[in-house]
Formats: sequence, C-alpha cells, structure tokens
Amino acid sequence: MTEYIPVNGEVLRWARETAGLSVDDVIGKLDRKSITYETVLAWETEIESPTFAQLERLAYEVYKRPLALFFFPEPPEEKTPKQSFRTLPDYEIEIMPPAMRMLLRKASAFQLNLYELYENVNPATKPIVQDLSFATNVSAVDMATTVRSYLSVTIEQQSLLNNTDKALKFWRTKLEAHGIFVFKDAFHADQFSGFCLYDEFFPVIYVNNSKPFTRQIFTLFHELAHLLFKTGGIDTHIDDYIDYLEGDSKKIEILCNKFAGEFLVPTEDFNLRLKNALIDESKIEELARFYHVSREVILRKAFDNKLIDQKYYDEKVFSWKRESAANNSSSKGSGGNYYLTQGVYLGGKYIEKAFSSYYQQRITSERLADYLGVKVKNLSGMESLLYSKDNAA
Repeated sequence: MTEYIPVNGEVLRWARETAGLSVDDVIGKLDRKSITYETVLAWETEIESPTFAQLERLAYEVYKRPLALFFFPEPPEEKTPKQSFRTLPDYEIEIMPPAMRMLLRKASAFQLNLYELYENVNPATKPIVQDLSFATNVSAVDMATTVRSYLSVTIEQQSLLNNTDKALKFWRTKLEAHGIFVFKDAFHADQFSGFCLYDEFFPVIYVNNSKPFTRQIFTLFHELAHLLFKTGGIDTHIDDYIDYLEGDSKKIEILCNKFAGEFLVPTEDFNLRLKNALIDESKIEELARFYHVSREVILRKAFDNKLIDQKYYDEKVFSWKRESAANNSSSKGSGGNYYLTQGVYLGGKYIEKAFSSYYQQRITSERLADYLGVKVKNLSGMESLLYSKDNAA
C-alpha cells in the first residue's frame, strides 16, 4: 500500500527555488514517465502529496536538504553566502556555483543537527573558539605559536605521523576534541578547497575531499584561522581574488593563509633545518614529507624567507601545475565503498553521537537517517561504521 506524506508545500517550493531549480529540472531528476509538471505544482500547493519514497528522493537527491525540513510550518531563515563568507568578493559570491551553495546549506543543516544532538552544549572541555581570539593586527608567527601551544602538539609529534593520511586524521581529531566539527564532501567545484561557518558553540569546517591530503590539512588551518577571527570564510584558488577585498576582510584573508603556513611549518624550525643546506627539489620534497605539507607550502616558505629567488619560484610553480594537470587528467575514480565514503564525510564522532541518540530512544530511525543524510534502508550499513577504524578519515 502506497503511503502519501502530507508536507508543507510552501517549504517544497522554497527548497526548489533556493536550489536554483525549475519544475522541469525537478521532473528530470525524478522520473519524467511518472512525474508531471502538474504533479510537482500539486505538491507545492498541497493539492496532492508525494509518497515517502518520492519525498526521500526530493530531500536527498534533488534539493539536498534534511527530510525533516519539509514538515516545518514555514521555510527557515538562512544566511546568505555573503553573510557566511564576508571575506569573499561580491563578484565571486554572485557567480558561486550551485554545488557550493548546496554545500553551504548542507553545512548549516549539520550545524543545526549538532545543536539538537548535543542539546545546545558543545562536548569539548576546551572549546578553542571560545578560549582564543585574535585581532587583525596580530602577526602570523605569534598567532601560530599561541595556537600550537594551546593544542599541545610539537613539531616532533607532527613529523612522526607516518604519512599525510594519518596526519589529516590526526589534525581533524585534534580540532574536533577542541569543539570544531569537521565535515567533508566532494565539492564538484575545483577552485574551492573548503569553508567554515562561525558559531560560538558549534563552529563547522567543511573540506573538499577531492583535494590531496596535504591541501586538506592546509585548508583545516586556513579555516581555523577564520574561526579564531570570529568569522566564516572560504579557501579558494581563484586568481587575484584578494585584490578585490578591502579593510579587515583583506587583512583576515591574507592572515589566514600566512597562519596556516606558519602553523604547519614554523619559520624558526624551518630555518634551522635549512641551515647550510642546498635548496633543490629533493630538499623541498624531503621537508614536505617531514611536515606533512605540500611542496608548494615549502616552496612558498623558502621564497618568503628569501632563500630562493623569484625565477626559481615561478619555474617550480609552473612545472608543478603542469604535473598536477597531467595527473588529474589521467586519474580515474573507482567509486569506492558508499558507507566508508559517508564515514569519511561525516566523521566518526558525529556518526557515533547520532546512533547514541537513537539507541537511547531520543530519536526515531527516520530522524537518525535525516541526521546522517541517508535513506532509512541504509542505516544498517551506516551502523557498521561504528565498528570500523576508517570512519574518521
């Protein structure tokens, strides 16, 4: 027997419009054989109701919204990209791809989920965004030194993390232990490496899982800097975008890049390791492996410290860009395991908390699926992640 679900038509229409979709777009994403233009309009005017299966597809596949949202009495208020990313130039916000707008909405939904799951109290005993803050005239060195001391991580500990995969997991776990929740996704917008949403109690960092581990690590600390300046932000490769910023927004964006580089590769330690050493590609790769960062971070550090000249810097940047483009064009994704991928995206801490609430009968299976962004039928597969060592990558 088919179960029809009465939902708020106004919210359905709002979800479609904020996703930038026409009625024809929705039909195309569902099934043109069984869903007509009139059907979608009937749902939005509450003349008819979708089935539960249709509502799940609308929520998770078409609008990328939590299922519970469609039972709200009215559309929720949401921050605009401009409100979330005040250090991004206006012209870039205007042309921000739909995939990024969708991820911003998804991140906002996760933030609300955290408030509900943790009953408005961040579980961290030392929440870094409450304990630390910086003015825009701070030096990157002082800021990085303060944060490293707060996190209690030495250079020796950092260097002994075996590989960049382990390093990324280590830093993600470290930030989550200090009250910052890290989510990941495939952005399908290569110019963006990540972003963050500031909140006093549940700050969120969102990382592009399609990027190399070294880039993801850099993004974590670029976004951490934004949060410590009490603002949301975005890590992007858009050429010259900083030139379009003014005032504190420009200062913050420059400082976020400097902080990430200084935190991961402290200048004092870097200079000691390069004392009387020849700087060539082999040495750059050696230091990149030691600090678990990209070659580009080491190259930039050497340039900023006047250890290499502009010509050498430009030659390496050009050469590595060509190398990266060639590697990207020849690589093919395998698809991977769906559940392990979701585990990487959500992180073990979030998944464990959601299932804990379910086991304590505080939420239903439908609400649990909503928190995890999956269909109810996939919950058993997600539950298997609780016993996996790979759910916090």
